[in-house]
Amino acid sequence: MNDLKIGNLQQVVPKTNKTVKPGSQAEFGKVIKGAVDRVNGMEREANRSIVDLLNGKADIHETMINLQKVDISMRLLLTIRNKAVEAYREIMHMQF
Repeated sequence: MNDLKIGNLQQVVPKTNKTVKPGSQAEFGKVIKGAVDRVNGMEREANRSIVDLLNGKADIHETMINLQKVDISMRLLLTIRNKAVEAYREIMHMQF
């Protein structure tokens, strides 16, 4: 057991993110609004592909792929929303 040693240990210095500016709360809102708009656009496109499939203008494979994209995007967006609400509630319960 004494033979196990870890060598070459170096402290990792975290890199600073230069793209995020201090005090830019409005940017978070823009990012979330952009994500919601993209998912909304994907949903409209999926709905159009369903109508095209029913009219015989689209292939079922393309329609199913569009529906799966919307499903995955919506699940991701809802997960992010739930995590943000959970973090907000946790912050509200903190006592200073």
